[in-house]
Amino acid sequence: MTAISHRDRAVLRAVAAGRCQLSGRFLLVDGMGCCDQFVGPRLTEAGLISSDPGVASLTETGRALLEAA
Repeated sequence: MTAISHRDRAVLRAVAAGRCQLSGRFLLVDGMGCCDQFVGPRLTEAGLISSDPGVASLTETGRALLEAA
């Protein structure tokens, strides 16, 4: 299983709730830039959230990781 931080897990929960958008490499949460500028690219590169611009969504791996917690 992929080890992730509490912050990463909170972002994954926000993505699962439909509160996030990807704008380029930046992740917006509730319409505001996430304070951790690296979280979007980090979770995308880990294969936990989709890399498509627009509303962010969990990948199957991201969903499984959240469900396992």
